[in-house]
Amino acid sequence: MLSQEQRDELFRVLEARFEKHKNRHEDVEWAKVQARLAANPEKLWSLHEMERTGGEPDVVEYDERTDEYIFCDCSAESPKGRRSLCYDREALEARKKHKPENSAMDMAAAMGIEMLTEEAYRELQKLENFDKKTSTWVQTPPDIRELGGALYCDYRFGHVFVYHNGADSYYGSRGFRGSLRV
Repeated sequence: MLSQEQRDELFRVLEARFEKHKNRHEDVEWAKVQARLAANPEKLWSLHEMERTGGEPDVVEYDERTDEYIFCDCSAESPKGRRSLCYDREALEARKKHKPENSAMDMAAAMGIEMLTEEAYRELQKLENFDKKTSTWVQTPPDIRELGGALYCDYRFGHVFVYHNGADSYYGSRGFRGSLRV
């Protein structure tokens, strides 16, 4: 649970980002977003974790069907506090040497957020160009994961690229982006 001071600071940061990047959420009103957040303190804690790890979360969509605001990590590059992670727990446990501190899937779950799918990553890239120097793990289909692989994306040469790696690999320039529905 966040202290009142942490909540107030987070609201200031989120509102300033919201106002600065209106192109990400043209038909959304901050007052409605703030009211929804105030009514859901567990979601506010997740946003705090997104912010604390360098994700710079912002509203990227309002889902009319579910009546939810969707926040996503909008940092220019993969969040600094979420890099050098292998894909999931199975991959982490399979490493014999030089294990990273955590896995992307475990960290996302602990933060209460969802890792982006390839589709969500492509949608995010329609708002702005992210990951021009870094890359981002994305949710991997079970058939690929069962064979030991995992997918990641980045933005190069004016295009979104999807690649594969062993799920147990990790790099200083690869992290993950998350989303949160409120």
